[in-house]
Amino acid sequence: MADELKGRVTGIGGIFIKSDEPENLKKWYVENLGLKENPYGSLFEFRSPGDPIHRKYLQWSTMPTSSNYFAPSEASFMVNYRVENIEALLDSLVKAGAEIIGKVESYEYGKFAHVMDPDGNKIELWEPIDEVFDEANPTDSTTF
Repeated sequence: MADELKGRVTGIGGIFIKSDEPENLKKWYVENLGLKENPYGSLFEFRSPGDPIHRKYLQWSTMPTSSNYFAPSEASFMVNYRVENIEALLDSLVKAGAEIIGKVESYEYGKFAHVMDPDGNKIELWEPIDEVFDEANPTDSTTF
């Protein structure tokens, strides 16, 4: 129970890749690796061994090299981590000396925050509300 109150990563929520030609890169992945396309890239559905009833999701997306979404990181990718108790996790990260970028943002599908890792990579933390995705994606996402 203490670990849950502290906040923790529960999985990967998304992978984001910058490209000079993001639509062409997305098309390549769709045509050559079989990703099922959605407006944001490709949505993957999965189930956790500890909770096989509820569906969970991972979003794979491309974006233009010119995007500032990864700033201040200069990396060409960003990983989104699914988390429990985002506020407690952020408190722990601040105490550990991590740089928090901006404030927690809330949307109908969850809460988001951004943190810089020790190598200067911006990471995204997401406390999801998977039921919103369940309603929007009855069975049309890529399952793994």
